[in-house]
Amino acid sequence: MCGIVGYCGPKKATGILLDGLKRLEYRGYDSAGIVVQKDGGLDGVKRTGKINDLRAIVPEAMTGNCGIGHTRWATHGGVTDLNAHPHFDSANRIAVVHNGIIENYTQLKAHLNAEGVVFRSETDSEVLPHLIAMYYEGDLEKAVRSALRRVKGTYGIAVIHADEPMRIVGARNGSPLVVGVGENEMLIASDVTAMIAHTKQVVYMEDGEIVSITPDGFTMTDIEDKKVNKQVDEITWDLGSIEKEGFACFMEKEIFEQPETIAQTLSGRIDAEYATGKLGGLNMSSRELLGVKRVKIVAAGTSWHAGLIGAHLIESIARIPANAEFSSELRYRNCVVESDTLYFAVTQSGETADTLYAMRELKRKGARVLGICNVVGSTIARESDGGAYTHAGPEIAVASTKAFTSQIAVFYTFALLMARMRDMSISSGFRYVKALQSVPEKVRETLTRRDEIQRIAKKYCHARDFLFLGRGLMYPVALEGALKLKEISYIHAEGYSAGEIKHGPIALINEETPSIFLVPADELREKVLSNMKEIKARNGPIIAFCTEGDEEVASIADEVVTIPRIDELFYPFLATVPLQLFAYFCALELGRDVDQPRNLAKSVTVE
Repeated sequence: MCGIVGYCGPKKATGILLDGLKRLEYRGYDSAGIVVQKDGGLDGVKRTGKINDLRAIVPEAMTGNCGIGHTRWATHGGVTDLNAHPHFDSANRIAVVHNGIIENYTQLKAHLNAEGVVFRSETDSEVLPHLIAMYYEGDLEKAVRSALRRVKGTYGIAVIHADEPMRIVGARNGSPLVVGVGENEMLIASDVTAMIAHTKQVVYMEDGEIVSITPDGFTMTDIEDKKVNKQVDEITWDLGSIEKEGFACFMEKEIFEQPETIAQTLSGRIDAEYATGKLGGLNMSSRELLGVKRVKIVAAGTSWHAGLIGAHLIESIARIPANAEFSSELRYRNCVVESDTLYFAVTQSGETADTLYAMRELKRKGARVLGICNVVGSTIARESDGGAYTHAGPEIAVASTKAFTSQIAVFYTFALLMARMRDMSISSGFRYVKALQSVPEKVRETLTRRDEIQRIAKKYCHARDFLFLGRGLMYPVALEGALKLKEISYIHAEGYSAGEIKHGPIALINEETPSIFLVPADELREKVLSNMKEIKARNGPIIAFCTEGDEEVASIADEVVTIPRIDELFYPFLATVPLQLFAYFCALELGRDVDQPRNLAKSVTVE
């Protein structure tokens, strides 16, 4: 949610800020703005709409070598030009961009009002420049530190002052902030994608840290003004990873990247000789893993669906009780932590607020929490006790695709590791490994169904409601398919266990409500066929995704998309991909903004 970018150096800041914000569009936003230091003052512009709308109104005379920019996702106050960032103090000498929520802004605002401050916006963020101005006595970093001691809530901020040219002060508490180290230039941003065109050398800030950057370098301290020594890391991917490379949009590109990204996730993590998994990043010995009696997975949204698949696998093949639950619920429940329970925190960004705070609560109670995330250097990656990166590469589209299949690939590897330590024989392990290694090529084959899926999407995309139905491992896939359709096409869709259809949802069936059934050749196929017949008897249209050659499914369904044959444990990979394509083509047909759907943000860093 929201994006921050800042630059100071020898180049003109305006273009760098706008380009950086453009690369942060995937995070979700509804307004944007920039401000630069110029002629002893501050020159800024902001407005609702897209970055291209902002770029169109930036005057050519808006020059300067130091500035900050922001994309806002509205929380406090509506989507208006006045509520857009940056925000300024009363004298227009200080400018602030802010990600997060100031929880005590009402009290701070009342105090500032009593001091004669007049607010221009409805936002919580505007208290920051006014508060900093109250403490400013010629040292911006000191004023920011003093102001933040009065602030409760989450923030990632960048601040400039007209009287301190070529300096940006940043601070972080619960909202990501990264410093980019260039040659005679420095950057600051909420995400490395905003600075990859200028440097690959980055410093990840921790909560409670304050940074002061100039073209010559940076200094880092904590809120008590104690110096903090930081390590400079290197970004391992290049600019091409965040370009469309000939695809119509990022979501399409990321769907079609999945054969490669799944292979990358599995690379080096399969021990073919002993038919087991290798996950050295867990930071756990074999004895410690053998002592695990229960696994709990906390996540949100798409990552929760991956967790449901992971829990099913861990329980069914490793014979360890496992479940997945919403991180937003767990963090506010007085959960019981047991010493022999292993926890996973799953998130694409590694910054999801609900999951991060749930992890911290679990760790506070003494739990061992492992992270599964995609972003190297993210907060959950740094604060967890160990875990695994998914290695899916940057995912730019707001709706997750390749990150999801990479997350479940990690769970398939972990389940194999745990199963081989317990009840799985080596011969069963070899069969499992062979099937798992075949997944990337089977996904590539599934993607060849593109044209047929597009035809079906065009036929049904004007329906107002959809039901997605599956059993066993297909149930979380059905949930994920429904979520994808909702996210990017704005069509109402619900996912259910097919066995639950007769317990209420069947009342929704009519000639205008299509049901999407997931019917691979698994042990529950016959049960799902019965559920299909129940829908057919009530004249409900049926779209079935089934294993190739399944004539019985084809005789019942109105439309059929086939997927390749594979061991039944691995159908979630092959069933997920066509559902992603179906949602994509529905959205495309309806003229939706596929990469940046309304009201959504890629990295949900607020509650």
